[in-house]
Amino acid sequence: MLLVAIGQSKMVKRPLAGIMHILIYAGFIIINIEVLEILLDGITGKHTIFSFMGSFYSFLITSFEFLAVGVIVACVTFLIRRNIGRIKRFWSREMTIGPRSDANFILIAEIALMCAFLLLDTSDTLIQRAANPQYEGFAISNFISTFFTSTGLSSLHFIERFCWWFHITGILIFLNYVPYSKHFHIFLSFPNVYYSKLEPKGEFNNLDSITKEIQLMLNPSQVPADNAPAPPGRFGAKDVFDLSRKQLMDAYSCTECGRCTSSCPANITGKLLSPRKIMMDTRDRLEEVGRNIDKNGEFKEDGKSLLGDYILPEEVWACTSCNACTEECPVNIDPLSIITDIRRYLVMEQSAAPKEIALMLTNVENNGAPWQFPASERLNWHKICN
Repeated sequence: MLLVAIGQSKMVKRPLAGIMHILIYAGFIIINIEVLEILLDGITGKHTIFSFMGSFYSFLITSFEFLAVGVIVACVTFLIRRNIGRIKRFWSREMTIGPRSDANFILIAEIALMCAFLLLDTSDTLIQRAANPQYEGFAISNFISTFFTSTGLSSLHFIERFCWWFHITGILIFLNYVPYSKHFHIFLSFPNVYYSKLEPKGEFNNLDSITKEIQLMLNPSQVPADNAPAPPGRFGAKDVFDLSRKQLMDAYSCTECGRCTSSCPANITGKLLSPRKIMMDTRDRLEEVGRNIDKNGEFKEDGKSLLGDYILPEEVWACTSCNACTEECPVNIDPLSIITDIRRYLVMEQSAAPKEIALMLTNVENNGAPWQFPASERLNWHKICN
């Protein structure tokens, strides 16, 4: 978690986007220290309540201002890349007007908040300088203040008060919006990475229900007749109820960056599969189930499921299980685990595997190998070659 979530180590695999994201990430975390001061100033009625720290305080605020400029530059760059550069991964079929608008709103909101922060410092600097010409101010606000030299004191007070209220109310509104947007990942990415899979990516989990069934098949005497095992639950996943909490947290941790989809060989070659869509569909179905429960007090069957209504069998069978998506994800989301569980349901509950896979499974069952000949003939190729 320290390396991936806090250290942003996987973001910089794509240097431009990675560095820009780190600027925004650092701005979101560090500038909140200044937000705390602004809030305490409003509550106590004091001015720059942390200024008792002297030169260190000046260093901090100057650093915050430079960081705010960096956040503005990064957000503007991202807006240009998304809407003018029209990078392919931001215009895939699952990126409808809703997800695109969500991303644009967040970027514009961050620009507005950072501008309000800088204008607040600038107007306050000029107000303080009017009362004390020796007041030094801070680097960026001093530069911006050169454009406001002819602004009257009353106007400066209005700008200062307006930016204070705009900044505080803007942050509080933004915090309420976060759980309804893809930006929820700023809270969930840390626990999501903490609970991410530590085993090798190619290692699939074993289902206890299947293991018990096989053990019983091989040795029925292990289970006393008067203590028959309970019927196994559903094999694999058909709906969000069949997914683990980690898989559901994966869905809410997704920021829809599209790195998984842009690295997916199935998607690159024109297949229907998009790992990002798998996560977005899971989240959409989960929210639909949540609204159902809120309305009825408990879940009432709605005739829908994740498989079929959101994710098509063609999508999950296009996956090559290469793990490119899980390797690429900056917060260790694992779309393959959901794909695998849906495949298990299709094979073990519906016997709905594609004919090539069904043939391979039959061969494994009958011959102990994926080929259509018995084990006794496996070395015949050697005789032919000789």
